[in-house]
Amino acid sequence: MDYTKFNSKIIDQWVEEGWEWGKPISHEEYVKAQKGEFRMVLTPNREIPRDWFPESLIGKKVLGLASGGGQQMPILAALGADCTVFDYSQKQLDAEETVAKREGYDIEIIRGDMTKLLPFANDSFDLIIQPVANCYIEDVQHVWEESHRILKKGGRLLVGMDNGINYIFDKTETKLYHALPYNPLQDDKIKEEFPLEEDGVQFSHTLDEQLRGQIKAGFQIVDLYEDTNSEGKLHDFNIPTFWASYSVKK
Repeated sequence: MDYTKFNSKIIDQWVEEGWEWGKPISHEEYVKAQKGEFRMVLTPNREIPRDWFPESLIGKKVLGLASGGGQQMPILAALGADCTVFDYSQKQLDAEETVAKREGYDIEIIRGDMTKLLPFANDSFDLIIQPVANCYIEDVQHVWEESHRILKKGGRLLVGMDNGINYIFDKTETKLYHALPYNPLQDDKIKEEFPLEEDGVQFSHTLDEQLRGQIKAGFQIVDLYEDTNSEGKLHDFNIPTFWASYSVKK
């Protein structure tokens, strides 16, 4: 199956059903961002530290990689960045266009699959931002390599990542259910227990793949933090299920 194309349709469906990560920011939030008042996340709860961003975003070339939905890009545009958004979900890109038209700023909107070569020249961007999204692709090293290629020297990569814990438990988050790795392309039992029509095709990734993978691609990790789900048993027990990292192209 063309699993990334399948996932793009699943996310379109989630957006239509009111998915939290497909709801654009309001006009009021955009106006506040123009004044420097904003909150942005890469993972469910914790705010991105301000020192992860350049001191000024005015004129900076920023790519939202698998970052459609009208949440991060409008804020970065309000802060003066020259924004491009790349996503495979048409509904997420439609949200970006809606907000840009509403607020009157320009943004380059590109639909594409991040498992392929990215359609950008070497050394194109000052900043790449990617909320949790690489759990929907099997090979994350390709994304680190491509991100490194298209960032300028000294450019920043801000990314949210699932650490795999969510895939160990059943849906009640009370019973150990699966050994890792979680990969429905390699384990047919997963498709029976967690129908792809509901969850899409998701993958667990290790610290080696996520953080060491960035280092192998040529990045220097400057800072990182952990985060939890926004609800559920794992959240109640404060068990970290996500990582976020800030890296630079050396």
